[in-house]
Amino acid sequence: MQHESTSIIDILDRVLDKGLVVAGDISISLANVELLTIRIRLLVCSIDKAEQIGLNWWRYDRNLVRPTHGGGQLDTGEVQRLESRIAELERELARTKTAKKG
Repeated sequence: MQHESTSIIDILDRVLDKGLVVAGDISISLANVELLTIRIRLLVCSIDKAEQIGLNWWRYDRNLVRPTHGGGQLDTGEVQRLESRIAELERELARTKTAKKG
């Protein structure tokens, strides 16, 4: 009788290659009246696998992606230019409000 051991690395490799979905619902009810439903969906897979199935939200999340030039995103110089313009407009608006009060 041969006993084959599987390491955690092998298991992780299989999960990332094939993907793993964990799904569940939590419902809170009082007197048969549903007060709250929480739906939990967890997908564990590699980035390659996620892109194969059409998931790539991290490419466009501004908190995860550093802005670059092209593709609809702004480069650092453009961001600074826009921030300066916003500050200028805010100063102008403040002057206009002061002038109207006086």
